Amino acid sequence: MASAGKIEPEIKQTLEMLGITYTWIVVDPDFADTENFCRKYDYPMEKSGNTILVASKRGEKKYCACIVLATAKLDVNKKVKELMGVSRLSFANAEETTHLTGMMIGGVTPIGLPDTLPVFIDSDVMTIDYVIIGGGSRSGKIQVNPQELLKLPNSKVIQGLSKT
Repeated sequence: MASAGKIEPEIKQTLEMLGITYTWIVVDPDFADTENFCRKYDYPMEKSGNTILVASKRGEKKYCACIVLATAKLDVNKKVKELMGVSRLSFANAEETTHLTGMMIGGVTPIGLPDTLPVFIDSDVMTIDYVIIGGGSRSGKIQVNPQELLKLPNSKVIQGLSKT
């Protein structure tokens, strides 16, 4: 498993390489979960995004990453299933997440994911002036203009990815 000391420089290097303008926010790991982070650091939940890894359950394993606002619920059973073209899926477990991304649950970021992994961004994310996303570890978050997320390989804005 990648430690914060190893993953954070890799994430920052990827941000620079992709030309993404961002602000790094240092976080107490005990407050990495979105709700706790927002409360402690005085950020609105409406401007926080969660990166959720989803995995197929049958046949050849397929994965995707989905970015939705913290105030919304990912539409896994309809929209994500349709996008992935699979009959059954679930949230990737902690082991799968770490194996695929090198990141821990609670710190997953869409930055630096494998280039082959689709990144679906809920269209609601694109309507705000900034979004706070994970920083790859539980000790950092990234503030970006949502338009910057379109610089990620395989990123695509999806209407109706979430249910509020």
